[in-house]
Amino acid sequence: MLSLIKQNIFTLSILLAVAAAMVTPDTFTHVGDFETKSLIVPLLMLIMFGMGTSMSVNDFVGVAKMPKGVFIGLVCQFTIMPIVGFGLATTSGLPPEIAAGIILVGCSPSGLASNVMAYISGANLALSLTLTAVSTLLAPFITPFYMSLLADEFVPIDAVAMFWSISKIVLLPIIAGLAFNHLLHGKFPLVDKAMPKVSMLGIAVIITVITAAGRDSLMSIGLVLIGIVLIHNILGYVFGYGGAKLMGMDEASSRTIAFEVGMQNSGLASGIALEMGRVATMGLAPAVFGPGMNITGSVLANWWRQRLPNVAQKTDTTKRI
Repeated sequence: MLSLIKQNIFTLSILLAVAAAMVTPDTFTHVGDFETKSLIVPLLMLIMFGMGTSMSVNDFVGVAKMPKGVFIGLVCQFTIMPIVGFGLATTSGLPPEIAAGIILVGCSPSGLASNVMAYISGANLALSLTLTAVSTLLAPFITPFYMSLLADEFVPIDAVAMFWSISKIVLLPIIAGLAFNHLLHGKFPLVDKAMPKVSMLGIAVIITVITAAGRDSLMSIGLVLIGIVLIHNILGYVFGYGGAKLMGMDEASSRTIAFEVGMQNSGLASGIALEMGRVATMGLAPAVFGPGMNITGSVLANWWRQRLPNVAQKTDTTKRI
């Protein structure tokens, strides 16, 4: 029991923070005259910088080493979730800006949490890291395209402005992190050790702030939105895994693609909603998706961990966590 709590401490912390934001939203929307939503973009940039510091040029060699897996993973990532999100948003009956947030989640790249779940479940971790990195770098180009195509009927979409916003949030910090890793690798061990924890804290703060900002809307449509978001998330796992299997991927790689498809970068989606001035409406689906995917991902990862692929069993991955 203690081990299970330890594995899910991040998810439990987010749930507690979200509950607090629902009870006392004013505590989390303002600190004096300062609006806490102003922290969202800087925190995202810090998280992306941390992602960059953990990467090197060698990580992208994975694209050459696993071309089939990377290709299938990216195709699944950028077809399944946008299309499913559009279908759910169209049939949801939710207000247009909130429905657009569902599509926004679907059009976002995979999140860092997918790497953790791949690690726990005995999936192909190298493929997971490569897919997260590549899909994140493609996001400034693909996300605005899909939003213009699928969400323009819900809210006006300025694809060029969205491209620059995502580039500012994603590309520049990752490039800075890569440069830091290349030039100063090993010289600041405290930074290397602290960045994963800083990233987790940043994600928790972002979700809490957005929940507090959209608390009134969540009170009126919360159960419907939670249900739709969970369906979106779970269908991502199902179609991602099934699609990978249909394409002849092995069990470990199929699990990886399931997590990469089902677990989106809800923090980035929240940042885009903020940049569009709609964090209290379009930002709601990402805020719900974040804790939701961590719960379902933890359950699926732990279930799969008891049924490790043959390759994972040989390496005794049960001792890694």
